Amino acid sequence: MNPFSSGTRLRDMIRAIRACKTAAEERTVVRKECASIRAAISENDQDYRHRNLAKLMFIHMLGYPTHFGQMECLKLIASPGFPEKRIGYLGLMLLLDERQEVLMLVTNSIKQDLNHTNQYIVGLALCALGNICSAEMARDLAPEVERLLQFRDPNIRKKAALCSIRIIKKVPDLAENFINPAASLLKEKHHGVLLTGVQLCTDMCNVSSEAHEHFKKKCIDGLVKVLKDLTNSPYAPEYDISGISDPFLHIRLLKLLRVLGQGDADASDIMNDILAQVATKTESNKNAGNAILYQCVVTIMSIEDNGGLRVLAVNILGRFLSSRDNNIRYVALNMLMKAIALDSQAVQRHRVTILECVKDSDASIRKRALELIYLLVNENNVKLLSKELIDYLEVTDPDFKEDLTAKICSIVEKFSPEKLWYIDQMLKVLSEAGNFVKDDVWHALIVVITNAPNLHGYTVRSLYKAVQKAGDQETLVRVAVWCIGEYGELLVSNTGVLDVEDPITVTEADALDVVETAIGNPSSDLTTRAMCLVASLKLSSHFPACSKRVSDIVRHHKGSLVLELQQRAIEFNSIIEKHGKIRSTLVERMPVLDEATFSGRRAGSMPPSVSTSQGALPKIPNGVAKPTSAPLVDLLDFSSDDIPAPSGSGGDFLQDLLGVDISPSPSQVTSGTQKSGTDVLLDLLSIGTPPAQSNQSTLDILSPSQDIKSPVDVLTKLASPSPSAQTSTPVGSSSMLDLLDDFGTTLSFPVAETNGPTYPAIIAFESSSLKVTFNFSKEPGSPQTTLIEARFTNKSPNVYSNFVFQAAVPKFLQLHLDPASSNTLPANSNDSITQKLRVSNSQHGKKSLVMRLRINYKVNDKDVLEEGQINNFPRDL
Repeated sequence: MNPFSSGTRLRDMIRAIRACKTAAEERTVVRKECASIRAAISENDQDYRHRNLAKLMFIHMLGYPTHFGQMECLKLIASPGFPEKRIGYLGLMLLLDERQEVLMLVTNSIKQDLNHTNQYIVGLALCALGNICSAEMARDLAPEVERLLQFRDPNIRKKAALCSIRIIKKVPDLAENFINPAASLLKEKHHGVLLTGVQLCTDMCNVSSEAHEHFKKKCIDGLVKVLKDLTNSPYAPEYDISGISDPFLHIRLLKLLRVLGQGDADASDIMNDILAQVATKTESNKNAGNAILYQCVVTIMSIEDNGGLRVLAVNILGRFLSSRDNNIRYVALNMLMKAIALDSQAVQRHRVTILECVKDSDASIRKRALELIYLLVNENNVKLLSKELIDYLEVTDPDFKEDLTAKICSIVEKFSPEKLWYIDQMLKVLSEAGNFVKDDVWHALIVVITNAPNLHGYTVRSLYKAVQKAGDQETLVRVAVWCIGEYGELLVSNTGVLDVEDPITVTEADALDVVETAIGNPSSDLTTRAMCLVASLKLSSHFPACSKRVSDIVRHHKGSLVLELQQRAIEFNSIIEKHGKIRSTLVERMPVLDEATFSGRRAGSMPPSVSTSQGALPKIPNGVAKPTSAPLVDLLDFSSDDIPAPSGSGGDFLQDLLGVDISPSPSQVTSGTQKSGTDVLLDLLSIGTPPAQSNQSTLDILSPSQDIKSPVDVLTKLASPSPSAQTSTPVGSSSMLDLLDDFGTTLSFPVAETNGPTYPAIIAFESSSLKVTFNFSKEPGSPQTTLIEARFTNKSPNVYSNFVFQAAVPKFLQLHLDPASSNTLPANSNDSITQKLRVSNSQHGKKSLVMRLRINYKVNDKDVLEEGQINNFPRDL
């Protein structure tokens, strides 16, 4: 006999498949068996049809396609015998789902079987319909299922109730047809029928308001009686689980009572007594009892107000917290978080137990308990709870420190009774977990410190002592360095000593040691080192005896590979060596910052002074990378805009406070030739008005032939520079040190005459191969418009072809380019190309011209791109 013929028994096929040692062998066996089944299907083999379908179901469970056997299911369902129907319905539920079109063909067979005289066949049809019923089948077969809810056999009634649940979920409009039959099921004595009837009523209440009202008016008394009988019922072995009579029915009844009692005070009053009885009589030493108690608590918290019951429910949850089972404690914590909104005082009584859960070894319980403690904190218990949490912070796992630190900082800031206590708690957190404190938290701490002048001495001394013990905490070091830079003289002179502190002796050298150690620490990041440089500059003014040591620290960083540190070191060194007279003015103490304004900006209630289309700018060190919020501005590298600089109280507090340019700030930056010497120096030091990032990528970029005003055109015209592109610094732009050396000097510009202003020509751009010269003139009666004649000269021995000049300006300028005189530039400066530009300045008298240029040409059939920025326009243009 062929081992894969139709007559092969199911067990033989399973044995053959299990004997396969590789997946390839298994596929071979399955493929041969499927071929045999297909042959039997095509021959209409009725003797082995049920066996073939059983094999297909096993093959389907292995994950192989069996769609070719779907029609066999329908044929077996249409068979008169029970064994064939049983296999057919089983295959129907396993091989098909409600999305299959084949399912439409079986509706009539199911309808006939629902009316069959054999109750077992009726049961098969109900099981199949309850599993794969579609909306169309539900509408066609609902009357038969509704009739079967009153069938004489309880098993059929139970299956009909389960099938009804599927029908009303598929077609909610049919729920009203099942209201009365479902209500009659609530009077059943058979627990199986009663359980399914309660679930049917619960689902009907969720989909039909009419059913909800009907059950609320006519069924609550009956449900309360059933639950009471069930709670007080004697031992029944067929329903008993761990000494509790039918806990599943308990839970279903409680869920239905919760649905019916929500928002209805009368209904809630009816069920109060039985809920109290269930809560007090149910034992909690078994899981079944705990499940009933939890569901009882959920019901009590959901129905209308009853203070006594809610206290009882919270006490049950408190008992759950003392359980050894982590699952029970977790669900108790979840429920207590919901109970706080209803009765916070009852939850407060279990504060100690909840606090112990914060120290639990299970991570999920720790996090949930921490969230619950956060909700429990108020003005009365903040000191006690924060002390416990900070004490636990010392011994907690590193993985949990970040969450715990964030919650403690939020609690201390939100419920702080006084500034002294706030500063003390924050210093403890910074000492224990400073590396986990977020930037906005220590920024807020510095703002509070500036607003507490009577605590400046105490704070800087506390920070000095803390940083001696916990110098590895980066955020603590930052705050300490900032305060020593601002209030170093108070540290040395022991000014403002409070009664609660012990006096200490700190010399000027000791104060500078903290800064020097921090800046020399290899683990210190850019922010910390930049703050140390600022602090050292300030200490050189506070402590003249340490000036030489500060100079050595600053000079050491003049060769730093980090541009930010190198720039600051060069600037500060120039101040120390050449501008000692103004040093004390530059490094005077920071003004007090408005706490309300800072808090509003931090919370997002106050809009930033300059917004970008993509939200807040990322924190990127100056000179390392550029933000992505304004790609066109980055491409052109402009750093000026027409947004006025905000006032000191409305600007970026971090920039104003720390003087460290770590993240781009939405305020104004102009070129060096547009500022007085004082503005330039303050900008270089990041003191006063912080540096800015351009607001919008809305620059007018014009081709020689037409105006381009839309951002799309701008991006189209500005392709990425080729590898051969060269950028040259414009001749005439002053270096950083020149600006400092020329501080206080008066810049001389041509004076306008009565017959019209005249301006000197400038070299706008010059490289090794190209020179661009600008000549200026003004139209009579239009001072805001400047006429520019650009002259391009080729310094190389090669002829430049396809010569194209492009320019871009900020949005407060309007630019128009006339066509160039030629697109070929002769070699060796023999001739030149001229092109006229017209620039209109809407901020004439307030802002000078600035321009970015790009020049494209071909040399020996190779494309060349040169670009640069022009900052040396005459001031009065």
